[in-house]
Parts: sequence; C-alpha cells; structure tokens
Amino acid sequence: MTNENQNKKIKCVVWDLDNTIWDGILLEDKEVKLRENVINVIKILDERGILNSIASKNEHEIALAKLKEFGILDYFLAPQINWNPKYLSIKQISEELNIGIDTFAFVDDQMFELDSVKHYLPEVPVINAENVFQIPKMPMMQAVFITQDSKLRRKMYMNDIKRKEIEDSFAGSQQDFLASLEMKFSIEQATEADLQRAEELTLRTNQLNSTGYTYSYDELKEKLNSDEYCLLVASLEDKYGTYGKIGLALIKKESDTWVLHLLLMSCRVMSRGVGNLMLSYIINQAKQQNTKLLAYFVPTDRNRMMYMTYKFAGFQEKEKIDDRVVLEHDMLDVHEIPSYVTLYATSLGKDDEV
Repeated sequence: MTNENQNKKIKCVVWDLDNTIWDGILLEDKEVKLRENVINVIKILDERGILNSIASKNEHEIALAKLKEFGILDYFLAPQINWNPKYLSIKQISEELNIGIDTFAFVDDQMFELDSVKHYLPEVPVINAENVFQIPKMPMMQAVFITQDSKLRRKMYMNDIKRKEIEDSFAGSQQDFLASLEMKFSIEQATEADLQRAEELTLRTNQLNSTGYTYSYDELKEKLNSDEYCLLVASLEDKYGTYGKIGLALIKKESDTWVLHLLLMSCRVMSRGVGNLMLSYIINQAKQQNTKLLAYFVPTDRNRMMYMTYKFAGFQEKEKIDDRVVLEHDMLDVHEIPSYVTLYATSLGKDDEV
C-alpha cells in the first residue's frame, strides 16, 4: 500500500501534428507522410488504456480531413486544432475529458512549444518528438495489467462525449435526463478476476480516493482471501453502453464495527449523480446489520471532494491517528437510492435488485 504521488501514471498523451504525427508541414508542403512508427506507439498506448489527443496549430478542418484520410482520426479524443497556445489546448482537453491535468503528457518537435507547456503547466511531462519511440518504455506509461476496461477505455470515453452532446441539447430537467439514461449500478463482492482492474483503479483514481493509497494485486488478493475484509467493486451501464468498473470499497469487519479502509469512485461518473451511491449502500447495509460504521480519510492535495462526500453523507470526525482522520456515521441520516438508477447489489453472495 503506497501513497498516490509515488505512482504517477499518464492517462492521456497529447500530440502535435506537423513533424510529429506526420513528416512535413500540412499547410506548406504538397504532401505529408504519416510516421508509421509513431502510429504504432499510439496503438500501444491505446491498448494499455492510455488516451490520445491532439494540440496542433493548424487549420481545423484541413487537419481533421488529413487524419481521417490516414484512418487514425478515431484514436484522438477532444482534439484541439486551432491557433491557441498549446498549454490552453491541453487545459481544454483536460476539461472536456474530465481528467486531471497532472496525468497528461505532451509530445512536440519544437523546443519553443515544449518549453511553453513546461512553463505554464509544470506538472505535465513534455517529450521531444525525436524521442517518441521511447514512450512505451517510460515508467509513467507502463501498465501492470491490461484489463478489459483498459482495452475499452477509448470507446467508453467516446460514449461519454456522446452523452454530453445529448445532455447539452436535452430540453428537460437534469433529473429527467438522468432518468432517460436508464442507468444500472451494480455492487458486487470482488472475485480474483476483478483484482487487476481493482489495482488499476487505485492507481488511476486520485480525486475521489478516500486515502490516496494504492494497493497492489497481491495486497488486494490477501484482503480478498481474508475473512476479516470485504472487497466490493462497482460498475455502471446505461442505454449508451458500459462505463466499466468504476468504484471500489474495502471494508474491515470487526466484532460490532465496520471500518471503511478505502472508498474510491471514478470521476467519470460524478455527473451521472451516482458518485455517492456506493457509500449510501454501505451505510444502509451497516444500519441493517446494526453495526457501527467508521471510515478512514487521509487528506491529499486532490481528494478534498471525497472528504466532503463523507461529510454530506452524515459522517463526523471522531479522532485522528497519525495521518488518518477517523470518521463515524451516526446512522440517523441514511440516504435513499436515487429513483433514476436501478441498483443491483451483493447480498449474501447473490445479486439481488434493491
């Protein structure tokens, strides 16, 4: 179990176009030639679940047409092709994909552009295009496991973009829109088949991680095989497709007390109104079992939102132990499951609709 800052992983690589994705300058040369070896790198990243995007100073429609002609347009999410400073383009991509900017990397062939991004976004690693073939070997680009969620990540983000477009044009209320999604939220006891994705979740989830800790496959397997612990995984789907496995909870069951050692939820589902659903379910289960419920919170530079999630759910600070804040729920304010989502949750080893 380690702190998140020791395990920096890149979630999105932003690419320049001219003399980076292709050889030549699109608006000046008669022909530009796709750099096949660069595309192989992009495909490797995509397979690992690392997203790709573009920040290029170019004519938008002409560049998009060339990417489409080369058959690679679909690899790039939220591309920013305009004449803005590239650090602003990276910020825009971060906002559109809802990914922390400190999980981005930037590739360009011009030192001016690399230095500019390094100056305005010092948390973003910059990579000279001449070193592009080293990218798959970089530790921050490595994936311990390639899970099914990794392979589907680009498609899931494309579905998110589609949902956002539909939401922006939806005429009804937010509640009506959420109801129209026909969401199904599942909470299950983890199996060994879930552990690779569970480790990946602890590595990739920073803002909504209650302790900022990461757990290795072996650590999670040890907890899974222990009678003292309960490891839960959550997944979400709607009529547009699956979001994959997006939540994790680790509960230690003591004699008359449950202690929530870890709770995390993907930022991708926050706008769907289900960010605290897993916590609400655990609170309800604890009340039904007539047991006390405690939770550990360790503040990091990014997880303040998780602390507020605990507070809004009815937890109060009980004590501090080293770097951990111990929270306790009074079992008086128990939130109901939202009407716009159907919950399927683990109960005595079976999946029962709640």
